[in-house]
Amino acid sequence: MGRSSVEAIETKEMDYQSLPSPQQQQAPYMHKVGVPPKQNLFDEFKTTVKETLFADDPLRSFKDQSRSRKFVLGWQAVFPILDWGRSYNVSKFRGDLIAGLTIASLCIPQDIGYSKLANLAPQYGLYSSFVPPLIYAFMGSSRDIAIGPVAVVSLLLGSLLSNEIDPTTNPNEYRRLAFTATFFAGITQATIGILRLGFLIDFLSHAAVVGFMGGAAITIALQQLKGFLGIKKFTKETDIISVMKSVWRSAHHGWNLPTILIGATFLTFLLFAKYTGKKNKKLFWIPAIAPLISVILSTFFVYITHAEKKGVEIVRDIEKGINPPSVSEIYFTGDYLLKGLKIGIVAGMIALTEAVAIGRTFASMKDYQLDGNKEMVALGAMNVVGSMTSCYVTTGSFSRSAVNYMAGCQTAVSNIIMSVVVFLTLLFITPLFEYTPNAILAAIIISAVIGLIDYEAAILIWKIDKFDFVACMGAFFGVVFASVEIGLLIAVSISFAKILLQVTRPRTAILGKIPRTNVYRNIQQYPEATQVPGVLIVRVDSAIYFSNSNYTRERILRWVTDEDEQLESAGFPKIRFLIVDMSPVTDIDTSGIHAFEELHRSLQKREVQLVLSNPGRQVIDKLHASNFVSQIGEDKIFLTVADAVLTCSSKFPDEVV
Repeated sequence: MGRSSVEAIETKEMDYQSLPSPQQQQAPYMHKVGVPPKQNLFDEFKTTVKETLFADDPLRSFKDQSRSRKFVLGWQAVFPILDWGRSYNVSKFRGDLIAGLTIASLCIPQDIGYSKLANLAPQYGLYSSFVPPLIYAFMGSSRDIAIGPVAVVSLLLGSLLSNEIDPTTNPNEYRRLAFTATFFAGITQATIGILRLGFLIDFLSHAAVVGFMGGAAITIALQQLKGFLGIKKFTKETDIISVMKSVWRSAHHGWNLPTILIGATFLTFLLFAKYTGKKNKKLFWIPAIAPLISVILSTFFVYITHAEKKGVEIVRDIEKGINPPSVSEIYFTGDYLLKGLKIGIVAGMIALTEAVAIGRTFASMKDYQLDGNKEMVALGAMNVVGSMTSCYVTTGSFSRSAVNYMAGCQTAVSNIIMSVVVFLTLLFITPLFEYTPNAILAAIIISAVIGLIDYEAAILIWKIDKFDFVACMGAFFGVVFASVEIGLLIAVSISFAKILLQVTRPRTAILGKIPRTNVYRNIQQYPEATQVPGVLIVRVDSAIYFSNSNYTRERILRWVTDEDEQLESAGFPKIRFLIVDMSPVTDIDTSGIHAFEELHRSLQKREVQLVLSNPGRQVIDKLHASNFVSQIGEDKIFLTVADAVLTCSSKFPDEVV
């Protein structure tokens, strides 16, 4: 507990010998704690709502503007392209063109592979990189984010959907449920943005996201063993134990050697290309085009050798043509409506978390502001429209966004360029993918998801916060050993458990005086700090609400009891004053005030006086409203701990220094 009051008494003369006596430091240096003016209920409620939901003051730009100007600003708020598009020029287009072509070469093979993770036909991955990026380019506020299907959301969607409908026996019903889930994912995202509830996604902590992403990456990589090894009978479970059992059971007769050779060769090439791009940032284009080169070479190899006749599984037909309408396929009634709603909310929140994190990352790198609520509305709109045009849930892709950034993108036009390339691919090139081996798609996905395993972040989390590390590992092992849904549930549960623990068990500290100063600090952090004899100074590092008020009262009383026992055993006078430093206490409710009233009564029985130091605006206002100030006396509330100690020492100079 640090240096005790007993030790402090032995050294008090040395600590205070250079200071004036209490009588020399009287009231001229004291300052009263200010009491804020009364605010009516409506104004207080309006201020609270504005600070919670409209802290960025979205209507600031509309003030003092003409009606026509407000009309223009309104459209620009919905479609940011109308704002930055006015200054668009050839130089910016050159950068966007190169970036768009580069990410298109990366997205086409990835989309075909990711659609398999979602248990959908290959063309649906391409559909999802055509319409949604166009919508986002007009409504999004990020310059760098690249839109399309991503591995984690594809796996999550495929896992949740297959729990409801078997994609093999009922492909049409499965596809309809996928569109329904996508529709509600978009509605969820747009609603959060419109109602300005973006703070909800912050409840999923960074540590939990790191663990979830790492576990999902391993799960996705394990799922690719089916295509990588050429296994025909493969488990539908996603946990590592079921997958490894399925792999070993098929080891003697289920593996296909030509498939393994194709997969291993091109996986080595892809990993080498990624390593080259990391070593030299100027060669970023090598890992960007490596997947497309791999698809072209492997497809050509299978075509000329007829490897499909030797057991090599190929993509076969990819439906030619642009996105067909799918409004009529969405379930707006029936049993699948609620199932689609549930899946859509989960997938939409995960997609939103990933996209906002990616957008913020690149916005900070380029030093511009990202409007989180506009992002959510844009992501929601593109998924709603996507669900009506045969797309499944799309979001920002970190790998593509990184390539987009390094390729020199200037605006969201790079997404339009990518979309145009995908459009041309759907119209003219899809028949060429007929002989693309599944092994190369597996290799592309494995090389892509390896980057999601951020072990350096996990090590840093361990060093900073052990509880955060528990959340990280809980999410990781939940995904790897159970399922994506269980891992996600564990991540959210541990994040909430941490919040509840911090709220219900706030930190408290005993303060001591730094020698030769009037500064009082935590005696555990500053061992040289000495406690003032006869005075116990406690600091509460949290707002005091119904959830922690009883604990706070009991903890303070334990401090008093422990100190009294030490002083009594040493033959010194007991504690006469308890000073509670209220500086960190941002707010207090009726339960908190009631706890302080009980604390005051308990202290009176022990002949200990309660003194408060530096309560904030909200706190002092409520203390006056509840008449608690009159109970303890206005002369018991001070601006600083030093002022409180000074007054206490002047009242009992023989017992208090």
